Amino acid sequence: MNKAATHFASTGNPAIATEEIKLLVLDIDGTISGKSNTISKPVKQAIAAAQARGIQVAIATGRMYRSALRFHQEISSVLPLAAYQGAWIQDPATQKIHRHLTVSREIASQLLDYFEQPQLRSLLSVHFYINDQLYVRELTRETKIYAERSGITAIPVGDLRQTLNNEPTKVLALCDDTAVIDKILGNLRRQYTPAELYLTTSVATFFEATNASVNKGTAVRYLAEELLGLQSTNVMTIGDNFNDLEMLEYAGVGIAMGNAPAAVQAIAQWVAPTVEQDGAAVAIEQFLLS
Repeated sequence: MNKAATHFASTGNPAIATEEIKLLVLDIDGTISGKSNTISKPVKQAIAAAQARGIQVAIATGRMYRSALRFHQEISSVLPLAAYQGAWIQDPATQKIHRHLTVSREIASQLLDYFEQPQLRSLLSVHFYINDQLYVRELTRETKIYAERSGITAIPVGDLRQTLNNEPTKVLALCDDTAVIDKILGNLRRQYTPAELYLTTSVATFFEATNASVNKGTAVRYLAEELLGLQSTNVMTIGDNFNDLEMLEYAGVGIAMGNAPAAVQAIAQWVAPTVEQDGAAVAIEQFLLS
């Protein structure tokens, strides 16, 4: 019995979930998209097979809306797309924005002050996301790699305070040294309560800050309960990182990828194979198609 099967053996019977699940919500990076930055054929086929059984499929991602849109279109989702950890929920078909929650100018300025301390400034690439555009101080190597993978254009402005006539949807600090990101996360979690700011990492090199009411759990709850009239027991979610924790905890069936950190796997009800092993397809087949 593999690790996933061993984990599941202690939590229940997949046949029960098969009948109850009406909504499947997927993360993108590390879940349905790996190193190739595309969705593999087996994953697309599994998603299509679930949809053919009447199961609605949606995306919840930390990506920008414009960056996530091609994935939403590729899986033929008819639901709104939850981007920026759910801070921005928009229906691509109607262009209706269901939710847009921002970080206050005051807090965004405070975060910038923190990032620009002498010991941090040279280590970090700081990103402000405003009205679905990416603004940066300068085009660092890390930012160029990020922008290319995301399929977007970063706009260098020098002093990011120039952008704060509008409130950011998200603030991100990027550093290849994961110890630096861990330290920033720890320090800022001591400085801001969960009622003031939602802080997380979507990958080990990304520190992310959004409005306190934002996380993928509240985004999935909105899609399920407000739009579709479902309950959490009707929802299955699949994710691979700390920004997926809340949606894994909310769902009746929360699946962690095999490439997820141990702490994320620990709260999931089932652990799928890795993204490079098409783990999302395996999970969909196990719970929704068998």
